[in-house]
Amino acid sequence: MSDRPAVLLEAKKISKRFGGVHALEDVDFRLHAGEVVALAGDNGAGKSTLIKIISGVFPPDSGEIAFQGGRVTLANPQDARTRGIETIYQDLALADNLDVGANVFLGREPMTRWMGLKVIDRRRMREEAARTLDTLDIGLDRLDRPVRALSGGQRQCVAIGRALHWQAKIMIMDEPTAALGVPEQRKVLALIQSLKARGVGIIFISHNLQDIFAASDRIVVLRRGVNAGERATAGANPDEIVRMMVG
Repeated sequence: MSDRPAVLLEAKKISKRFGGVHALEDVDFRLHAGEVVALAGDNGAGKSTLIKIISGVFPPDSGEIAFQGGRVTLANPQDARTRGIETIYQDLALADNLDVGANVFLGREPMTRWMGLKVIDRRRMREEAARTLDTLDIGLDRLDRPVRALSGGQRQCVAIGRALHWQAKIMIMDEPTAALGVPEQRKVLALIQSLKARGVGIIFISHNLQDIFAASDRIVVLRRGVNAGERATAGANPDEIVRMMVG
């Protein structure tokens, strides 16, 4: 019997067309529990289209997606999130004027009663956010200040913490180290290893080959909307990946 972790997600023969542009054609992709798969490719390779299909933004024109062994239709991003598929886009989708706790619960705020009225339970949000961030060893001295006061790396950590709080089984990270300083890049890469140890499957998208090799277990390359190749990171080298990307 194989000791390999279960397949969390498998996309088979995924195709997507936008007008006359074939963004994806018969693309296959799989992700195991506790695995980090880097999705590499030049601009226009189809990476964004594939992750938007996996996260419920676009329906595929053809092909199928299996999640935890069963075929699924992801009707919209909320449907994907309900199943445990969380996406952290490059712009993070944080509300700059709200504090950390409010961002972790954004759109899913718990309520309590005060003087007979239903109000948002801000204390609970901060307490639960603090517990989640502590489990990831994310040290934020204050959770009551707006996230616009945080550094880029701290904001990235809040977005990752939010996904983990809502029990993400798959985390899609779109350029998670872009525009970060070297210490903050290292922190994000360390967080990825922590998530991996928890059994979270991670799809890692980056133009930075150094980060791809530092973070991933496997590299899937797309070129002009088709599968161009796949390599175990340990047995690959950057020149080989670049050759697959450019053809």
